[in-house]
Amino acid sequence: MSPLKAIILAASPGGGATTPYARFLQRLGDRAIIDYVVDIALRFVKPRDLYIVAGYEREKLREHLGPTYNYAYQEEALGTGHAVLQVKPLLGDYQGDLLILYGDTPLFRSASILGLINRHRLTKAHLTLFTSTTDQALPYGRIIRDSSGSILDIIEEAEASAEVKKIRELNLGAYVFDAQALFSVLQQPRPGEAESRHLLTDSVHRLIRSGHRVESYRSYDQDEILGINTPENLSQAEFILKKRFYRPKRVEEENIVQFGTGGWRAVIGEGYTLHNVRRLCQALANKIIRDGEEARGVVIGYDRRFLSDRSAEAAAEVFAGNNIQTILLQEAAPTPLVNYATLAENAVLGLAFTASHNPPEYNGLKVFLTDGSLLMDDETRQVEIETNAMRQEDVVKIELDIAEDAGIVRWLDYTNAYVDAVEKMIDMDAIRKAGLRVILDPMYGVGQVTLEIILIEARCRVVTIHGRHDPLFGGRSPAPDPKALAMLITEVREGHYDLGLATDGDADRIAIVDERGEYIGINDVLLLLYYYLHEYRGERGGIVRNLATTHMLDRLAHHFHEECYEVPVGFKHIAAAMKEHDILLGGESSGGLTIRGHILGKDGILASALIVEMIARTGKKMSELLEDVRAITGQLYTMEENVAATSEMKVVIPQKLQQMGLDRLGPYPVRKVSYLDGIKVLMADDEWVLLRFSGTEPLLRIFAEATTPERAQDMVRLAKELVGLDK
Repeated sequence: MSPLKAIILAASPGGGATTPYARFLQRLGDRAIIDYVVDIALRFVKPRDLYIVAGYEREKLREHLGPTYNYAYQEEALGTGHAVLQVKPLLGDYQGDLLILYGDTPLFRSASILGLINRHRLTKAHLTLFTSTTDQALPYGRIIRDSSGSILDIIEEAEASAEVKKIRELNLGAYVFDAQALFSVLQQPRPGEAESRHLLTDSVHRLIRSGHRVESYRSYDQDEILGINTPENLSQAEFILKKRFYRPKRVEEENIVQFGTGGWRAVIGEGYTLHNVRRLCQALANKIIRDGEEARGVVIGYDRRFLSDRSAEAAAEVFAGNNIQTILLQEAAPTPLVNYATLAENAVLGLAFTASHNPPEYNGLKVFLTDGSLLMDDETRQVEIETNAMRQEDVVKIELDIAEDAGIVRWLDYTNAYVDAVEKMIDMDAIRKAGLRVILDPMYGVGQVTLEIILIEARCRVVTIHGRHDPLFGGRSPAPDPKALAMLITEVREGHYDLGLATDGDADRIAIVDERGEYIGINDVLLLLYYYLHEYRGERGGIVRNLATTHMLDRLAHHFHEECYEVPVGFKHIAAAMKEHDILLGGESSGGLTIRGHILGKDGILASALIVEMIARTGKKMSELLEDVRAITGQLYTMEENVAATSEMKVVIPQKLQQMGLDRLGPYPVRKVSYLDGIKVLMADDEWVLLRFSGTEPLLRIFAEATTPERAQDMVRLAKELVGLDK
């Protein structure tokens, strides 16, 4: 493969001879135009291989870009070919390819320039042009082809006849040249033109006439063909950048592992591959070996998703290959069961292959410490670095059957032991006496078996829907939200059940439908359980919630003379606070919770059993209990909206908000702004709005809580306007 260097032509001023200005330093968004072009070039060359041709106000340009790059200077505006010639002395006897870009074309996509370079190399061309067919009236050179489609020439707009101007294929101003071929023809003057003036496009005809091969790569994106020569062009470019900025991107992940708030998750066949599973497990094995914890071993479980069981086996082969004792759970299991088994075995780590509530095309891995808490950010960061630096040949593994015969891998069934542990925390006698009718919706996930055992042993009359194994989860995400639970709601109403229970794909989250068929949001579930534990079970202690969860919990804790602690999103932060402050209940608005004395991970099975106990022991319906709680806390209304997010948004939006100095959100005075996790704007009467990028999905989540639903909706609208998402 030929080496590659890049040249950016940024010598000519804007405004012509009468009112010249440094057009390459004009602001486009929050950056200079030239910055975008430099970024494109640096995708393909190292800074030492980038050459910038400066001219008008060259010192300002160099000061702006810094000394990292090579600079050549064009004293007079004698054409683009002449500008390239100024770089020749710096290149010496370089034999390779040259990527040439204009400093006023910031909208090229990296994928297009990659296509240009790739086509140049594959066709062994001496020149490859970047072209596009468009009906836009642009002052660009026309591509002249013969009847077979071969390129003959480029005719510039100023020299084009009326007939030539009808040609719609334009030269966009990006080239890949063979350096030796370019310089062999670039110094030849064009017939009838002064020898001192050279245009880069003149080289096309000369190369063809000299027998060199000229090819082209075509752009199909009409937004990337705009160069910036006028204020109107600049305004158009700003609109195009904004459109790109907010346009959702199809998930195309690199071969890397990256942890979010709930572990590693990625699209199957993109980032989620068995190759990455093995590399990640080797990095975890390395950590265990460095800590001298091989004998304590690991516990590995998996859910019903595609590749989960295969991933568990692949992981076991890696841990066994590293002489680490490994327990494989015998069947697909809830994540809290994996947590429990890890604690019961005193294993150094527990692994649950699951993507929780994500859509069916995802899979992932949650990694737990012995007590069921997730690895903290600094720990996952080190694991990421080691994983992503690892080659496949660095992975140590042995075949599973050999590991089983050697006893380094054992298969165990922890279902009964886990069920017993949950039942010890529940008043089973109270439930038996109540004779409740309960309907379950495990959403095709792994919550069915354990929860059915517990409720049937408590003499509940249990019916289950969506219980079969379906790795597509019925064609939707296994997230227990009201829309997804439409069938459960209908069944509760028509069947006159006392309660409807739903768990997400790996059964660490819950949702509730009351006796009227009304969906009970998780914020209300947390309020109910904290109230029940304190008032009916006589347990004392504070509560911890994440910052996206209702402030009515703060009101209830204050009523009980207890503390309510706020932490970032991610159950690992809730677990850490529970340990630090001896918390009674920890939960989050996404549906996860646990209580003191149990594992420090979310447990939808325990939470469901507690809800059933609450109804049985109080003798009250869910709706009645909620009225009791709201008599104490009053009523706040929450609103949530998810917006598809790009990686650029994750950088620009937080910067923009921090620079604003918010003192009002529309008509609402701002009391405080928190940057604990995302941006949370707090107002009077426990009203607030939060903007936070998801750690598991490409989404910007906007939450609001207010004294009326209308105010909450208005706050979401204002938050979107604040960051330019109102269009």
